Formats: sequence, C-alpha cells, structure tokens
Amino acid sequence: MFVPIWLLIVIVILVVATLAWAIAVARARNPLPFPDPGSRIFSAASPQAKSTIVDLLAKHGVAERFQFDSSDILRSILWDGTIINVQPAESRARLGDPAAGISLVAKDPQAAADDAVAFLRARGFQAEVVPDVEPGLPIAFVRTDAFAGSVLNFRKHIIHMPRPGKG
Repeated sequence: MFVPIWLLIVIVILVVATLAWAIAVARARNPLPFPDPGSRIFSAASPQAKSTIVDLLAKHGVAERFQFDSSDILRSILWDGTIINVQPAESRARLGDPAAGISLVAKDPQAAADDAVAFLRARGFQAEVVPDVEPGLPIAFVRTDAFAGSVLNFRKHIIHMPRPGKG
C-alpha cells in the first residue's frame, strides 16, 4: 500500500499538535478559547495588592495569562480562568461592594441576568440586575442577597469579547 509522503507529514503534524494541546490542557495552559467555562473573580484592595496577589499565585503554579483592563477596572486573567481585579469605588458601591463574583457565559447576557433574577426571586431571595457597570462590554451583573459579599455576572463567550488590552 502506497501512502504519499505529504499525507504522512500531515498526520505527524496533527498528532504532534494534538499531543501538545493535550499536555497544555493537562497543565491548565489551554491556548484555545474553548471551552469557556466562565470564571471566578476576586477583588483586590488596590493595584499594588492585585500585583502582589498575582505574583503570589504565580509562585504556586497559577500564572497570569494576560491582562484585560477596561473602564478603570484592572484585571489579571490567570491560566485557570480566575480573575483578580481592582474596581473603582463607584463600581464596587453599585454592586454592593462584592469581594468576589462568578462569571457565567451566555449568548444574551442581559436575558440570562433577567432570568437569574426571576429564578432567585422565585426562591425567595432579593435580586436585581445592575446595568452599565462596564459600559461597552457585553456583561450584565446580578446583585442578590443569596450571596454574602459576591455577585453574578453573565458575559458573552470569550471570542465575542473585545480584544484584551489597556483602556
């Protein structure tokens, strides 16, 4: 049976690429935007505190993947999807001064936030959508007394978010 050399080369490249990707995933360093399971967000007290926490986490194997800063909110997104951020006082106040948050992926963040509010209220909790916390980003926040010091947010898939960068 004759197998063309180009086909063998393509197969070897695919096997090597798949193996490299599997190793990256196993080491929590998935270079692809799939899957996007959402993220867990923790608020730092200051930009210096954020930098210190990110450095401490890196010492323990949870390294920064990139920074995504927007509308005065500084974010370090780590390889495992954790986000360490610093928000201005007015943003924190609008959300009830949360120390943490859970970010969930939704095709329509506003509709998902509205559904979450209805769900939480049906279960006897207070909940409200907090609009325009980050104008220009497809993110909808939910503040609820079901959490003690935390919020929910619904955002578009990472491939539908603006490019990371400053400003």
